[in-house]
Amino acid sequence: MTYVDGFVLPVPKGEWEEYRKNAELGKTVWMEHGALSYVEAAADDVPDGEVTSFPLAVKREENETVVFSYVTYASREHRDEVMKKVMEDPRMKAGMDKMPAYMKRLIYGGFQVFVEA
Repeated sequence: MTYVDGFVLPVPKGEWEEYRKNAELGKTVWMEHGALSYVEAAADDVPDGEVTSFPLAVKREENETVVFSYVTYASREHRDEVMKKVMEDPRMKAGMDKMPAYMKRLIYGGFQVFVEA
C-alpha cells in the first residue's frame, strides 16, 4: 500500500508568493527523487472550529491562510529512500537554513495507507 507524508501549516498572505516558489521547488525536488505525487493546496472551505480545526491546529493568525500538503510514495521504505535524497539535495538544504518563523507551527507526519481507490 501507498505511504503518505502529510503537512498542515499557516502561511502569511504577505509571504504567499515566496511560499509558492518554495512549493514549486519542493515539487521538483521530491518528484526528481522518486515521489509518486506532490500536492500543495490552499484553504478554501476550512471553517474555524470550537474544539479543533485546521486553523486552530496551526494557530492561524488573521492574515494567514492554511496550506494542506501531501507527498505519496510506493511504501514506507520508498519514502525513507526518497526523503534521504531530498534532505541531502543542495537545493533543499539552502532553504532549510532560512526557514520563516511560521514554519514552527507546521504539523507533519507519515501515514500508512490502509484503504485506497
